[in-house]
Amino acid sequence: MHRFIKPLVAAVALAAGLAQAAFPERPITIVVPYAPGGAADAVARVVATRMGAKLGGSVIVDNKPGASGTIGASFVAKAPADGYTMLYDATPYSINPHLFPKMPYAAKALQPLSLVLLAPNILIVKADSPFKNVNDLIARAKAQPGKLNFASGGSGTVQRLASELFRQQLQLDMVHVPYKSGGPAIADVMGGQVDFMFSTVAASYPLVTGGKLRALAVSAPERSKRLPEVPTVAETVIPGYEAYEWNGVFLLAGTPAPIAAQLQQALVEVLKEDEVRQRLTDLGAQPIGSTPAEFAAFLKKEDAKWGEVVKKGNIKLD
Repeated sequence: MHRFIKPLVAAVALAAGLAQAAFPERPITIVVPYAPGGAADAVARVVATRMGAKLGGSVIVDNKPGASGTIGASFVAKAPADGYTMLYDATPYSINPHLFPKMPYAAKALQPLSLVLLAPNILIVKADSPFKNVNDLIARAKAQPGKLNFASGGSGTVQRLASELFRQQLQLDMVHVPYKSGGPAIADVMGGQVDFMFSTVAASYPLVTGGKLRALAVSAPERSKRLPEVPTVAETVIPGYEAYEWNGVFLLAGTPAPIAAQLQQALVEVLKEDEVRQRLTDLGAQPIGSTPAEFAAFLKKEDAKWGEVVKKGNIKLD
């Protein structure tokens, strides 16, 4: 019977290869675990359109918001590992495991595909604030412990944790004022109801250049190309300080390697396109495009950093 086995095995392998070579045979879905209209959603739609063109098919965006992104991630974690369902997630992916008593999905169910972008935050105050630079703010905080307050769009946001990392490393006593989203928080900083906050470049840049907010520092290791005159936290007061809003794409663990490689290649090629890079730069973000291994190493560092900040600050969900 053995003389029949080899041809059978070869036929099965050929069929599997042809099935993978035909990928995609139907639309691919990128699940965005946040509401439509936000920064992650906007970039995911650009990526989806261009990936579809690269793959010779269609890639659609499906928003499944709620619970700081865990609802959408949980949905993807239970999908078939066939390459037709991807997760487009952001910084809360690395923060949530340290805030939720029990995650609704196992992290091992997902595998990193590529880091899409890094976007720094800006430490902002109202336009006529007495704080002309970050050292002014620190001096006031040290002189009046417990008097200064800072805003955020919620405990699970990188903006909250960026402020907490800043506070912890400088050993400052300041009060956190949580909001339901970043918009109202920025409005109250602008109005002087709150002393400062870390905000994304996309959200605060127009207000800074419009003279309604003052930027004191940037959370990336290098200065922002959009605000080159604004120093970094690292160069002024905390060497090594960095706090990014990142976006990345994940697949189901166990996705066939050829399909994963095809998707990763298409995504990286999209992120090299001049038009896409310009769109991301306009949002104050740095386009990346990485290997799965590079993305996994980045996630490991993010997990360790935010886990320590959450534990040390005894941060809980609002």
